[in-house]
Amino acid sequence: MPRFGILSTFAPTRCGIATFSASLGAALEAQPDSRLDIVRLLEPGEADGWSITHTDPRIAADLVAGDAAGLRHAAAVLDGCDVVVVQHEYGIYGGIDGDEVLGVLGALTPPAIVVLHTVLAAPTAGQRRVLEQLCSLAAAVVVMTRTAAGLLGGYTIDPAKVRVIPHGVAPKTGVGTAHPLRPQVLTWGLIGPGKGIEWGIRAMAQLADLLPRPTYTVIGQTHPKVLAKDGERYRDGLLALIDRMGLAGSVRLDGRYLEPEQLAAAVDAADVVVLPYDSRDQVTSGVLVEAIAAGVPVVATAFPHARELLDPGPGLVVAHEDPRAIADAVRAILTQRDLADRMRAVGSLTAAETSWPEIAQRYMVIAADLLAPVAV
Repeated sequence: MPRFGILSTFAPTRCGIATFSASLGAALEAQPDSRLDIVRLLEPGEADGWSITHTDPRIAADLVAGDAAGLRHAAAVLDGCDVVVVQHEYGIYGGIDGDEVLGVLGALTPPAIVVLHTVLAAPTAGQRRVLEQLCSLAAAVVVMTRTAAGLLGGYTIDPAKVRVIPHGVAPKTGVGTAHPLRPQVLTWGLIGPGKGIEWGIRAMAQLADLLPRPTYTVIGQTHPKVLAKDGERYRDGLLALIDRMGLAGSVRLDGRYLEPEQLAAAVDAADVVVLPYDSRDQVTSGVLVEAIAAGVPVVATAFPHARELLDPGPGLVVAHEDPRAIADAVRAILTQRDLADRMRAVGSLTAAETSWPEIAQRYMVIAADLLAPVAV
């Protein structure tokens, strides 16, 4: 079994990529005799606030953005692995457009599997340069949707390297959650501008005639980078909107970051998940795949990942920034039982295929191919 290295944000950082890496890492580590070394990406402020001593034995090193010596050390640690899995998102690496990641990959001897969490349809020149060089240095490139794979056709990237492996989901426990009397509409994830929560709130005002009246809960802390830059300005604006629209009894902002078991219970109790994102470019959404796999009907704006998974199938796709469209879709799901039951059934079928153990096996296959002796 190969010794895997993972370069990524990681706990206690709270972000989707950290959660992704923790889940993938645990599934890889569950393989017999498998080993895992993690190089954790940190912002300078995060490094100042945490102890250098790692309580997680899998964390072999930290890489703080802008730290040249740390970059060399990270590369040396990862060089001791058989295969390195590199999570890529522009905002998690230091340098211009996150180009510090190129220095790490350029120093590696073992093959690297680069996982692209964002593929932009209209990148800047710098973003295009970084992504193309990154993929040139990689032995394999993983994207999580067919849409993302298609977008890579607009870059100078060897198509033979590209693999499509879906985002994983936690295996279902089979333990149900009792549903409250009022229908439950749910949004979760780190909160900040661009999440479109204001459109979900405005949509709830148009459902006041439903009896019993649905409750809309938004679960999640403010994104750490948003908090550092703007404080709670966005959340405070949402609270003001709720008050102004007279929705205090129907809309609740829960600012906690829930542990997996708590979040699973909240999702299981939901009747509809709403993803009112502003982004037109989002090719990967962990929240979307988790909701679908949980068998909860989804209403999402027309970002690429939603269009690919929901139309047709386990949810409804609506226009961006359109509370009327969101309200109409939520109303249809809550009032048409056959529609909701069909969506739940279609969504639940995907859970087994995209469970983290199954996804880890697909990464294992890539690793085995990369490490296979070359015939001469």
